[in-house]
Amino acid sequence: MSQSQTQKATFGAGCFWHVEEEFSKVHGVMSTCVGYSGGHLKDPTYKAVCTDTTGHAEVVQIEYDPNKLNYENLLEVFWNLHDPTQLNRQGPDTGTQYRSVIFYHTDEQENIAKISKEKLEKSGKYKSKIVTQIELAGEFYKAEDYHQKYFEKGSCFR
Repeated sequence: MSQSQTQKATFGAGCFWHVEEEFSKVHGVMSTCVGYSGGHLKDPTYKAVCTDTTGHAEVVQIEYDPNKLNYENLLEVFWNLHDPTQLNRQGPDTGTQYRSVIFYHTDEQENIAKISKEKLEKSGKYKSKIVTQIELAGEFYKAEDYHQKYFEKGSCFR
């Protein structure tokens, strides 16, 4: 693989604003984009996804340089960003759009994600079962512009 090639990773771990902000700080992450994935509605909007009827999760799609960062490193960030034992919620946010999910782009990512989840389950870090879903990445729909880099725009929610 040439040094100029990047790879994609897609994660859902609650509200995408915080998830994007944290991944954007990771050395080797070239870009982040928030959006929706995993549902049945074509071209969903934030308003539609918030109805909890589209099947989409709020996700962050990451492009990273595999020469600087590997998928295992991204999974470590993912696991530490949220509580993977909470079903369809993170903190005060509830609904399937806030589910814990790893959307893999390659067979290698799928295998690494499954091994990582199993290892975390066996570690005893959590008393409850890890409910994170591991699914093949499907269509990614970019969220509205005002959601991109939300905290960098001076949000009052910081």
